[in-house]
Amino acid sequence: MKSLVILGAGTAGTTVANRLHALLDSDQWRITIVDQNETHYYQPGFLFIPFGIYSKNDVVKPKRDFIPAGVELIMSPIEHIDAEHNRVTLAKDRRILAYDFLVIATGCQTRPEQTPGLKDGAWGHTIHEFYTVDGAVALAKHLRTWRGGRLVVNVVDNPIKCPVAPLEFLMLADSYFTEHGLRDRVDITYATPLPGAFTKPIASRHLGDILERKSIKVVPDFLIERVDPDARRIVSYDEQSLEYDLLISVPLNMGDEVIARSGLGDDLNYVPVDKHTLQSTKFSNIFVLGDAASLPTSKAGSVAHFAVDCFADNFLRLIDGLDLLPTFDGHANCFIESGFGKGLLIDFNYDVEPLPGHYPLPGIGPFSLLQETEMNHWGKMMFRWMYWNLLLKGQELPLPARMTMAGKMYR
Repeated sequence: MKSLVILGAGTAGTTVANRLHALLDSDQWRITIVDQNETHYYQPGFLFIPFGIYSKNDVVKPKRDFIPAGVELIMSPIEHIDAEHNRVTLAKDRRILAYDFLVIATGCQTRPEQTPGLKDGAWGHTIHEFYTVDGAVALAKHLRTWRGGRLVVNVVDNPIKCPVAPLEFLMLADSYFTEHGLRDRVDITYATPLPGAFTKPIASRHLGDILERKSIKVVPDFLIERVDPDARRIVSYDEQSLEYDLLISVPLNMGDEVIARSGLGDDLNYVPVDKHTLQSTKFSNIFVLGDAASLPTSKAGSVAHFAVDCFADNFLRLIDGLDLLPTFDGHANCFIESGFGKGLLIDFNYDVEPLPGHYPLPGIGPFSLLQETEMNHWGKMMFRWMYWNLLLKGQELPLPARMTMAGKMYR
């Protein structure tokens, strides 16, 4: 019997476990999935918690609810991946799992301790984050009593999970403070290491002034070196300084520590893979899905979903003795909340930047690309139901895994 081991029961790991359980012969394959946390988080929902749109209960469910019968779920930290000998050592009881094929889906996590001063005594007081559920809940509590001042949102470095989330936070903050009669008391600044809020030319042309119209100041090319929590300021490597009353940090994102311990990752603990097949560049029987992979595309749930679609078909080819096909094109799409009950939508891949048009049906939509609409907002809100009920369970959505140019316009 062949053994497939999946490390991580987040979005990518759970989805691929469900998909391959349905495709592989259970008499010939044993599938095991390993994770150390019993709780599954709907991470796109963290964004809404600080503003009272979602609560913690809306974004958490037991992981066991989404693992199919016939797939063994082991709850344990992972001590080491021995890729040379096709085995994984678990921290619990030092159990060793041998595998024929390994899927790494260990994701990435925020590492605020990597930035000097960020996690000093002001963390949870004048410094907050929303990339963890506990951080989002703490920020929600803080905002209920905050009466205004200088609000700075800072991205430490890229890549980060859901790269549009900081932009969404800025626009939702503008909406939230306006609705609470506080907007004239809040100065909002976005400090980003990138050259602008939107870096692709066509997207910049369509959306480049959206933050300016909302009176949100953008400080580009801000590479933070340290935080001075006593003076309430952040300082860049070139000694540019920004003062704040409330700092919302998007800390450095890094892959899991087990990747570093096992010698499989780059400097940020992401695993190098072929960007079209998701196969490890060093080990032909290892594949990496979701945020754990070093890929030149977004670390987002939609990418994990499209990647699983492509990987599942390719995996069947591989075990039948056929060559892998370069099927994954880096497809990503994302609804972007823009406040006041409206949203944006972008759809792109490795080679094609976000373009205007309609999605998914040409001329019909119902969603509009690079345009602020109420329908895009409802698309974002409806996705939570699709995530829990369709995507995680490995069901195919009526959307192509590879990006299509249908409905898009070159302008």
